[in-house]
Amino acid sequence: MTFILLVILAIVVIFCVRDIRVKLISKPLFDYFKSALPELSQTEREAMEAGSIWWDGALFSGKPNWRKWLSNDKPKLSDDEQAFIDNELNTLLNMLDEEAIAQANDLPNEVWQYLKEKGFFAFIIPKSYGGLEFSAQANSTIVAKIASRSLSTAVTVMVPNSLGPAELLLHYGTTSQQDYWLPKLASGEVLPCFALTSPEAGSDAGSIQDYAVVCEREFEGAKQLGLAVSWQKRYITLAPVADVLGLAFKVYDPEQRLSEQVELGITCALIPTVHPGVKIGDRHSPLGQGFMNGTTSGEDVFIPLSWVIGEEAGIGKGWRMLVSCLSAGRGISLPALSAGTAHLSTRTSSAYANVRRQFGVPIAAFEGVQSVLARVYGYTYLIEAVRQTTALAIDLKQSPSVVTAIAKYHLTEHARVALNDAMDIHGGKAIQMGKMNYLARNYMGMPISITVEGANILTRSLMIFGQGATRCHPFILKEMEIVQQEDQIIALKEFDEILCKHLQHTSINGVKAFFNGFTFASFERSPVSGDVAPYYRRLTWLSQALSVYSDIAMLKLGGTLKRREMISAKLGDVLSYLYMASCVLKKYEDDGRQQGDLPLAKFAVEHCLYEASNAIYAFCDNFTITPVSFLFKRIAFPIGNWIKAPSDTLAIQVCEHVSKSNTTRERISHLCPVVKHSAVDTVEHAFMLEKAHAPLMAKYRKWCKQNAVDLRGKSLDEKLSMATTANVVDDKASETIFCIETLVAQAVAVDAKGASS
Repeated sequence: MTFILLVILAIVVIFCVRDIRVKLISKPLFDYFKSALPELSQTEREAMEAGSIWWDGALFSGKPNWRKWLSNDKPKLSDDEQAFIDNELNTLLNMLDEEAIAQANDLPNEVWQYLKEKGFFAFIIPKSYGGLEFSAQANSTIVAKIASRSLSTAVTVMVPNSLGPAELLLHYGTTSQQDYWLPKLASGEVLPCFALTSPEAGSDAGSIQDYAVVCEREFEGAKQLGLAVSWQKRYITLAPVADVLGLAFKVYDPEQRLSEQVELGITCALIPTVHPGVKIGDRHSPLGQGFMNGTTSGEDVFIPLSWVIGEEAGIGKGWRMLVSCLSAGRGISLPALSAGTAHLSTRTSSAYANVRRQFGVPIAAFEGVQSVLARVYGYTYLIEAVRQTTALAIDLKQSPSVVTAIAKYHLTEHARVALNDAMDIHGGKAIQMGKMNYLARNYMGMPISITVEGANILTRSLMIFGQGATRCHPFILKEMEIVQQEDQIIALKEFDEILCKHLQHTSINGVKAFFNGFTFASFERSPVSGDVAPYYRRLTWLSQALSVYSDIAMLKLGGTLKRREMISAKLGDVLSYLYMASCVLKKYEDDGRQQGDLPLAKFAVEHCLYEASNAIYAFCDNFTITPVSFLFKRIAFPIGNWIKAPSDTLAIQVCEHVSKSNTTRERISHLCPVVKHSAVDTVEHAFMLEKAHAPLMAKYRKWCKQNAVDLRGKSLDEKLSMATTANVVDDKASETIFCIETLVAQAVAVDAKGASS
């Protein structure tokens, strides 16, 4: 007992007496941090400063304020936005035929014209310039609905409304540049593209080799100071048809005409594609999709400084422009494509599985199929929740770069799983190309979403935690800045002060994580009561665990953590799943706690909890040697990992709720329009009609089974005639059955070469 008291006393003295604390703890850690933590480069500093911290910071802190989270506005559309969706968008959807677009390798002329005339390229442009000035929520919703009908058209629409000339002009252009370009972009007179990716630099935009040299040349009849630009770009969407080229390149000033520095940094400029020297090269064919994508190049092309976005003041500011605008694009466009694909998968799979019969029953009745259907439905609910909430963040004037990276990576990956499952459910129907196949074009285009805006592999392993750990942590970024100060005496004093707060923060989270892991987080607070209350408690517990394990990882690995990409990715997964589960719970509350949605919300949250807890276990297993990892896990999991994946019972409940409730099914598939006379319309109509006459169809099919021998080889007309004669059905019922059976046959039919359909 005496020994324990002496140990406690020693700890109190060490931590409470400043001179002793500085000598034994703060100074050694200061020296360690100075050597272990990397010095922030200018580009890294700009990337950190470009984004903002939102809910990701709260989750990283270990103390998320759930009441504050739920108090955020509900995602909503204005009257003008809803009217546009009900009218202009619906008209467009009826004009689209993805199979015809793919065959022609281009949108029809009338579609191009309609997109320009109705402002589909002007969502983000203010009304004062002739644009629509839509919210991020509306932008996302419109692109998602188009994506479920025509991926080629969705990509065509999304590019000018995300990273591109309009976005950059709005944030960084001069008044004269905005006045000149924005009205032309809004009216569709000028179609833009933005050229960033080069053969040498894809996800690593900072390594582009395209360059410009400051020089003086003749331009428009007078000598002007400008830039001689050389570039080689590829994968540029809309490049083959663009009128103005947004271009990113590095600027050099060897004669120091503009600055004492020679290398001035990444710069963005707007160049008309008819300008001498601009070359629009060969067109790419991205997995057979019909949108325009190609190459552009130029050699020693002179442009005046007034063409630089921001003019002379914008030279060297391109990296800041790109990282700030890229995060918005990641948070709107790619989640929208994922949501459109997921809603398409849900609407069609739920219908098809209920009309497609095997062994005398709908395939939706098989538990094996239900296990897959539940994943499609649950992931769709999850994707929609994250899409809406991330767009809300942007509308709230947030620019959370970590959150948008999470949305881009996880929504495209979850949409890929949902679409793969939908393909499996449809079986042979999904692998025969033609107008009857409503899944194949999205299936072929899915890897495109996963590749653009930074390959998913790097988004997961470098961006989410690599940037999030430093950006979101309440102390690390400040500590990095302190240890890099020149005055070491002042730096050590400041470091000691913040280190005390850091150690207190980590210790409290460690104790809470251990206690909650032992008590199943039963004593944590929840902002709500009822079925979902335990989920808030468990998310708080995992947030505490993430905080503690992140601190340990950063302390041990220091600057090498960002090179330990597999470790970084696992911690990033924890943060990602906590964010996505938060979005699901917010959507459930925002929608008014719809009882039909409860199994979907539970499935989605339990999936996130399971993946997050497994990611922590995987981190522990790979962070240190096996005997130590066992003890390492006990920090947050003293009695082991008690988080389970969604149960089979829950999966069955999810399928039953979606099949039986039209309102529940509509809520998780509303972004997939049912366009008349389309293949989606056929399977939807067949499902709804058969569902409406389920007792009649059950009676008729029972009679068919009982009289299988007599009905062998008979046509549908002959069967119905015999059923009428046998008083099984009357004439009206016979007509209904004929209609249903005909529609079902059309719904399960596939295209064949030479067929007229």
